[in-house]
Amino acid sequence: MDETDFDSRAYRDTMGQFCTGVAIVTGNDGGDLVGFAAQSFVSLSLEPPLIAVCPAKTSTSWPRIRSLGCFAVNMLAADQQAISDVFAQAGQAAEMGWTTQATGAPILDGALAYVECAVDAEHDAGDHTIVVGSVQGFEILRPEARPLLYFRGEYV
Repeated sequence: MDETDFDSRAYRDTMGQFCTGVAIVTGNDGGDLVGFAAQSFVSLSLEPPLIAVCPAKTSTSWPRIRSLGCFAVNMLAADQQAISDVFAQAGQAAEMGWTTQATGAPILDGALAYVECAVDAEHDAGDHTIVVGSVQGFEILRPEARPLLYFRGEYV
């Protein structure tokens, strides 16, 4: 496709037809909660257990988290939209409770589930970075809760 023919808004609208869950990637920077909202999150491999998450290259939070060497992916529940809204703003973190487990990365209070990871690899991908995380721990916290979903540019 020729770059002059590419309609980024139409592409974004097309990709918005795929419903995604909402997750918050978090790091513990000396006791400070650092994080960002992510829709690009996927289970990558079972053997070995790997995930992938894709922060924007403009992210101010990802460089801080990368330097820590580990992070958590917190899968949000339907009642956590306000938390997602805060973390979706560059450099912002919701004021909320959190705990730590194996890696010391923040596990957000009320999350549906989490996966803790060590940074395994990073790959350039246009205006994002593909981060591969080696799974260090995981748990379902609220098996009865519904997930926070994003579809056509809105929470559903």
